[in-house]
Amino acid sequence: MKSARTAAIAWAQASPLAAVFALFFVVPLALVLVVSFWQATEYELLPAFTGQNYIDVFAGCPVTADGDLCVTFKTYLSTLKFGVLTWAITAALGFSIAYFLAFHVQGTLMQTVLFIICTVPFWTSNVIRMISWVPLLGRNGLVNQTLIGAGLVDQPVEWLLFSDFSVVLAFVHLYTMFMIVPIFNSMMRIDRNLLEAARDNGASPWQTVVHVVLPLSRTGLIIGSIFVLALVMGDFVTVGVMGGQQIASVGKIIQVQTSYLQFPMAAANAVILLAVVLMMIAALMRLVNLRKEL
Repeated sequence: MKSARTAAIAWAQASPLAAVFALFFVVPLALVLVVSFWQATEYELLPAFTGQNYIDVFAGCPVTADGDLCVTFKTYLSTLKFGVLTWAITAALGFSIAYFLAFHVQGTLMQTVLFIICTVPFWTSNVIRMISWVPLLGRNGLVNQTLIGAGLVDQPVEWLLFSDFSVVLAFVHLYTMFMIVPIFNSMMRIDRNLLEAARDNGASPWQTVVHVVLPLSRTGLIIGSIFVLALVMGDFVTVGVMGGQQIASVGKIIQVQTSYLQFPMAAANAVILLAVVLMMIAALMRLVNLRKEL
């Protein structure tokens, strides 16, 4: 009787959060999945089941008649490229900054102050932070003027803006904090006696980082990787602004299809993108047992 009452109380406590989760997460995803199987004309959506939307997404794949990869595969490869590059750079930066804050900054107060400073860019919108790069990287921007003034180049460098470089740079600027926070949290849980033991056994600082700090920070690294990859894969604003509307991504395709009222096709692309992201997350989850670690 007591166990049943405890279970009832637990369910009652969890029910509000479960209701919010179902209303704002499960139901919208279910609607997207349903719409992805609808038909559409120029004027209306027809709730008639069809798999043609998914067939159209992969039309001509994996290669076209002239031997090139189809548009869908090229777009996914481009999006994956941005995801992997952003992940690699943010992981390196996030680990380095978190390591400095956790092990080289003395005192909780100073750690807190520096950590808050790291969050300052998040006090403004993503769009403003992206646009701030334009006067720096543009053809007549500060970077090009500095390079020309220093005699390092004879003419403005074109690839600084509206290129893959500017897109990755903006992604790193926007999402590095999502890597710093979980890694820093994991590092703060590491027993400092383990570092002392490593040094007492003759380990160099680099060996201590590789064999002690990195394995014990794996949970934070995986969580940060999930955040960064999921955000980059679905982002279309950054690719559009920093790519000058010239670089394709899956999120950008979905946004364009939605703007042209091609909701079933956009929903089909969204479902496929979700499946790809979930597979990436599942692969990362196999590297660490988050339930056990957290």
